[in-house]
Amino acid sequence: MRPRKIEKRLDPEYLTPIYRMALLQFEQAADKLALDPNVRKRFTDPKRAIMVNIPIRMDDHSVEVFHGYRVQHDTTLGPSKGGIRYHPDVNLGEVSALAMWMTWKCALMGLPFGGAKGGIRCDPHALSRNELQRLTRRYTAEMIQFIGPEIDVPAPDVGTNEQIMAWMMDTYSQFRGYSTPGIVTGKPIRIGGSLGRTEATGRGVVYCIMEAMLHLNMQAEGKRAVIQGFGNVGANAAAILHKEGIKVIAVSDVKSGLYNSNGLDIPALRKHLENNHFVESFPEGDRVTNAELLELPCDVLVPAALSEQITKENAERISCTILAEAANGPTTPAADEILRARGIFLVPDVLANAGGVTVSYFEWVQGLQNLFWTEEEVNNRLEKIIKKAFQSVLALSLSEQVDMRLAALMLSIQKITEAKKARGLFP
Repeated sequence: MRPRKIEKRLDPEYLTPIYRMALLQFEQAADKLALDPNVRKRFTDPKRAIMVNIPIRMDDHSVEVFHGYRVQHDTTLGPSKGGIRYHPDVNLGEVSALAMWMTWKCALMGLPFGGAKGGIRCDPHALSRNELQRLTRRYTAEMIQFIGPEIDVPAPDVGTNEQIMAWMMDTYSQFRGYSTPGIVTGKPIRIGGSLGRTEATGRGVVYCIMEAMLHLNMQAEGKRAVIQGFGNVGANAAAILHKEGIKVIAVSDVKSGLYNSNGLDIPALRKHLENNHFVESFPEGDRVTNAELLELPCDVLVPAALSEQITKENAERISCTILAEAANGPTTPAADEILRARGIFLVPDVLANAGGVTVSYFEWVQGLQNLFWTEEEVNNRLEKIIKKAFQSVLALSLSEQVDMRLAALMLSIQKITEAKKARGLFP
């Protein structure tokens, strides 16, 4: 099969399961498009992949060396854009897959960006605030020649937040000699962040769910949702779904899950988590594991945790009408085939979770102009872009008789291919 041919050309460091998954998805879309082989080659390898060692002094005065990555997959449409994650499992293959998905996501939303992703292999929960700051600043210094407002613009991801972005911005600005807020997005409002950015990914997920319900002639009121992952994305999606009258019957975090058939009190749960780190200590629900949670009967299932959660082993037991991928790569290709055959309506990750990068684009634009928008303006613009993209994907899905993932990738790849042909090949 074609991905095996590609693998012969790739460095073994790339060939993780998640990168193989990204390649297979690309090849399926490229085959459907009958993509020019010369263009196809340019998509399979990232434009640039940087690996760095990051030595920092720990609080006990010892020196620890961490491994950092930044991959820029494509810059045909503009600067590359993508998050930075701090997680013990970060590796080159994972970051490369995420960068590829960011390329498709930006093109699908019509943003003037290519895809990038970065990360540091570490456990941020095991590091003190001072250690995190030293780690972030040294990583920024190591990457400084490869990032910039017109080169590559980082953002938060798993294990990072607005404080990490503030340290990155300050470090970059110190090297440049002047304040450069456009170097990152997802930073605090008081130093140039955008209103609505924190909730943007979760809000975009809900916009997609509501459009899917409209297409399927489903009424939102009283429907049941299950959310795997109760971090920034999952918690905000849950809160907005709750306001829309959808009962969130189960949520989970890294330790355990919580289930209440009558619907969880999401505002009370979020308030509870301000002083308690995990959902298991919330008294109003029964305990379930993450694996059990995915198989609960519901109308809407939202995987908002990590990749490869829905596989060929559990896909037959998934019991939902709509599957909205708030996480990146939560469904494997083998599971895709099973879900498609069972008639489950999929909202793929490159569409469902694109609200974050869209409002990051808004933040970048506001920073360049020094002209800031109200939260209502941000949300209205986001809603228009997400709904337009959803309808474009749905239309292609229906006309070509393909699933929503394949339709989304076909649209994205076609857009960038046309841009590559227009620009030509240098020299």
